[in-house]
Amino acid sequence: MPYLALVCNAMIWGLSWWPLRQLQAMGLHPLWATSIFFVLSTGLIMAWRPSALAVLLRSPALWCLAIAAGSTNAAFNWGVSIGEVVRVVLLFYLMPVWAALLAWLTLGERPTPAAAWRVALALLGAVLVLKPADAPWPVFAGLPDVLGLVGGFGFAANNVILRQQVHQDTAARALAMFMGGILLPGGLAVVLTSQGVIPPLPAFDARWLFGALALGLAMFCGNMALQYGASRVPVNISSVVMLTEIVFAAGSAVWWGGEVLTPVVMAGGGLILLAAVLAAREGSSAHAA
Repeated sequence: MPYLALVCNAMIWGLSWWPLRQLQAMGLHPLWATSIFFVLSTGLIMAWRPSALAVLLRSPALWCLAIAAGSTNAAFNWGVSIGEVVRVVLLFYLMPVWAALLAWLTLGERPTPAAAWRVALALLGAVLVLKPADAPWPVFAGLPDVLGLVGGFGFAANNVILRQQVHQDTAARALAMFMGGILLPGGLAVVLTSQGVIPPLPAFDARWLFGALALGLAMFCGNMALQYGASRVPVNISSVVMLTEIVFAAGSAVWWGGEVLTPVVMAGGGLILLAAVLAAREGSSAHAA
C-alpha cells in the first residue's frame, strides 16, 4: 500500500500541468493558483484536526517541512506551466541525488550499492533526455530548468523530513506541508507582482475559482497519499519510486500537449523507469524478508 500511495501521488502531479496551464490561460498565475490550492487543503485539515495547529506552532522541524513543501509546490507548478513538461519533470527528478545525500547526512541512511546504481541509472537517463541533438553535453537553459532543479531539491528535503518526523502527528505534518503551500508561493507571488514580474491576482471568475478548487482537492488527496507512503518507505526507495510521475507527465504531454519524444528521450526515460522498477522490487524483497 505505501508504494501504491506514492504512485497515486505521482499520477496526480504528473497530470497537473494541463489544468495549471488552463488556469494560467484564464489569467491565474501558477503561484497564485498554488496558494489557492492549499487554502482548501489547510481548511480541510483544520476542520478534521484543529489540534494540529498547536503541534505545528511548537515544532521548528515542521516549519522546515513547510518551507520544503512550499518551495517544491511553487517551483514545480510554475515550471510545468511555462516550460517543456518532460524536461522540467526530469530535472525535478534528479531529486534522488539530493535525497540520498540528505538521508545520509540527517538520517544516517548510508547509500547501499544498489541505491547508488539506481541513482546512476536515473542520472544517465536524465543526461540522455536533456542533451540537445546539436550539443555534446546536457544544456540547462531558462527559468523552467531552474524551477525544476529547485523543486527537486525541495521535494528531496520534504521526503527526508517526513521520515525524520514520522513520530509527529499525521495531521500536523500534513498541515505543515499545506501551510507551506500557501505561505511560500503566496508570499513570492506578492513580491513578484509588486515588481511587475508576474500578473496580479485576476478579477473574480467562477471558472478559474472552480478549476482551482477542483485541482486543489486532487492535490490534497495526492499529498495525503505522499504522507502515508513517504513516512513508511526508506528515502532512497521512495524518491525513485516517485519517478513514475515521468510516465504520466510524458504520456500526457505527448497526447495533450503536442510534445515529441525522440528515440534518445525514450531511451533516457526507459533508464529512469528501470531505476524505479528496481527500487520497487528491492522494497518488496525487504518487506518479504
